[in-house]
Amino acid sequence: MEDSPGVPSKVLHLRNLPEGVSESEVMMVGAPFGTVANVLILKQKSQGFLEMADTAAATALVSYYSTVPATIRDRTVYIQYSKHQELKTQPQSGGVVGSNLSVLTSGGLGGASPSSSPSVGGVDGSNQLGCVNSVLRVIIENMIYPITIDILNQIFSKYGNIMRVVTFLKNNQFHALIQYPDTVSATAAKTALDGQNIYNGCCTLRIDFSKLSNLTVKYNNERTKDFTRPDLPSGENESAAAALPDISAAFGIPPALLESPALANLRSALLSLAASGSGGTSPSGAAGGLAVPGCVLLVSNLNEKMVTPTALFVLFGVYGDVIRVKILYNKRDSALVQFRESHQAQTALSNLNGVMLYGKKLHVTTSKHAQVQMPQAGSNEDALTEDYTNSPLHRFKKPGSKNYQNIFPPSATLHLSNIPDGVDEECIQTLFSSTGGTVHNFRFFQNDHRMALVQMGSIDEAIGALIGMHNYKINESNHLRVSFSKNPIS
Repeated sequence: MEDSPGVPSKVLHLRNLPEGVSESEVMMVGAPFGTVANVLILKQKSQGFLEMADTAAATALVSYYSTVPATIRDRTVYIQYSKHQELKTQPQSGGVVGSNLSVLTSGGLGGASPSSSPSVGGVDGSNQLGCVNSVLRVIIENMIYPITIDILNQIFSKYGNIMRVVTFLKNNQFHALIQYPDTVSATAAKTALDGQNIYNGCCTLRIDFSKLSNLTVKYNNERTKDFTRPDLPSGENESAAAALPDISAAFGIPPALLESPALANLRSALLSLAASGSGGTSPSGAAGGLAVPGCVLLVSNLNEKMVTPTALFVLFGVYGDVIRVKILYNKRDSALVQFRESHQAQTALSNLNGVMLYGKKLHVTTSKHAQVQMPQAGSNEDALTEDYTNSPLHRFKKPGSKNYQNIFPPSATLHLSNIPDGVDEECIQTLFSSTGGTVHNFRFFQNDHRMALVQMGSIDEAIGALIGMHNYKINESNHLRVSFSKNPIS
């Protein structure tokens, strides 16, 4: 079939299609521009044909993709007019797939009712393709590193101008709604980015079209932003007003007094103190620092004879900065672990739920509590609760810490760093054997003997060794640093 690239036709010729491409994927290329009437795929040649309802729609498609290359599964697809003015397809053998399709309508897919719409790839078109619009719903899976609106804008603005972004947590997952000015840009972004990782091996994008056709944004802050309205307020005053009850309780000042205009400077100062975690302590033991939903994990099925707050602090601290740990007084096999940031808590949950600790399988869930309360001084719970707010062992206290790039699930192999000169393999093996496990293998880094890998007999043993040896004072000036390794010793 010879095609004429310069003569407009409602039938388009597509080349360089990925292996195993489906009709629905090809249809998505044309959907933003109008009704897709027909699709024909030549699997053996990695080519296909796409018939639009009219020449105007086909012309708009070719014009757009001449400036923004079409992609399917990260593969550039080349599009030109076909010499054919109409496709007449019927079931065939020999690697040809074709069907008459009339379920795609401009301004949204799936215009026909479910009873009259043919199935596409085994899924009813009205259900799967019935919501194409300019708003994308983005879910980020395995979110090890924090994701901000600026990061989303940097990624998604490559496919068109971003108008508005709204982010939120739902079912312990990071969600974002991203609005483009048109469906063409939204479709291009979805096609190119769905299933991709923001960072190597993590922060996977799952993208669908939202049911919403427009986003309403009132504030420009770290959670929402309207790029068309830079004049919007940040909403800090509203947040401060909502925080007054917490400030009142933390510092023992009546709310009515804090609301007084004459004490505006004092109110601002107390809010700043609380936000930085350096506020006073209420009678109930609530230290300064406002409660942040999603930062507290409930850890159950603990070995109550062996577990301590410090053990949980060290283990969970691999995945975020732990602020407080409370082993429940009336249920010693359960504990609350509070993180500085909610995304750190979710990273710990995804990596530690189901692992073995001291011979028992951990159950980790998000707690209903927004923060861990400190007990009264001298109470029975005193030894079971620890505050680590100012601990020097926090791995992520520096913004953009490189430790975010070295977060891995528990493994039998541990990464050691900060090893001083003169400490040999025998010394380290003896230390790690003293934790109750067996050292199966050891290796110094070839070009840097300040780092090494230690392989224990099991993940359970490695967890115990990490808890026992992280921050171990190996000489007068060096404390050992221990984390889980990505790869075993080869």
